[in-house]
Amino acid sequence: MTVIDLTRDGGPTGSERISLEANLSPKRRAADVAATIAMFLSFAVAAIPLALIIGYVFSKGGQVVDLKFLTEEIPNSYRRVGPGMGPAVVGTVIITAAASVMAIPLGILGAIYLNEYGKQNRLARTIRFMTDVMTGVPSVVMGVFIYVVWVLRFKAQTGFAGALALACLMLPIVIRATEEMLKLVPDELRLASLALGARRWRTTLTVVLPAALPGITSGAMLAVARAAGETAPIVLVTGLTFQTNWNLFEGNNTTLAAQIFRNASQPYEGAQLRAYGAAFTLILLVFACTIAARLISNRFATKR
Repeated sequence: MTVIDLTRDGGPTGSERISLEANLSPKRRAADVAATIAMFLSFAVAAIPLALIIGYVFSKGGQVVDLKFLTEEIPNSYRRVGPGMGPAVVGTVIITAAASVMAIPLGILGAIYLNEYGKQNRLARTIRFMTDVMTGVPSVVMGVFIYVVWVLRFKAQTGFAGALALACLMLPIVIRATEEMLKLVPDELRLASLALGARRWRTTLTVVLPAALPGITSGAMLAVARAAGETAPIVLVTGLTFQTNWNLFEGNNTTLAAQIFRNASQPYEGAQLRAYGAAFTLILLVFACTIAARLISNRFATKR
């Protein structure tokens, strides 16, 4: 049997790996093949329905999505056939962007405190517990909460109220995802930076965060995707409008998710086509944001 030094940099080469596999017992080799097949089957079970759903939405929504659909105002009658979804596109972008501005920085700062400073003290444990509780709260409950503490207080359904509700839903996702990514950063990097005389805040800012940036970006985009697709809070706190409203703090607003809900529940062909078009547009928006975030994180992330 060939003895291979696995401690050297890079691990075993291709020929050495083949030699190792050749020395496996038939029972272990069969277990390895069975596990590989099971993983591929599990992937297929999850991926095939998703691909079918996305393909169906694309086939239906692609028929109606064009420049007019993305820019013109929403018909004030569900019976009408034709564009557009301009107000919902604008509302989705500005409400989700405002929620992201509130939730993502705060969530990252909270995760930094939990992992780098708080560790296992009483405050950190309390924050983790509340974060887990908020993660499991239904979105409609968060919408009711914002409706009570904000909409009833100021007597106005606005886009900012919707941004507050979405930010509350995004915050626990960002905190938990960021904390898990920070845990994966080796402590040797922190110790090396501290040994060179850097303060803890500088170590966190220039060493830990860049190393965890790709994972943090993935967690943030997961939160953005959830926020962009939420319906119940938006319906409760933003009201309804058929015209474009760029002002977050005045007047009703709407989003693509809310329009999908309203139009898909109608029996009219025009409304249902607009719902498919809105779903198609929402998928493209989330996909575009994910690609942009990946490009930015790859630009600033620490390279191995």
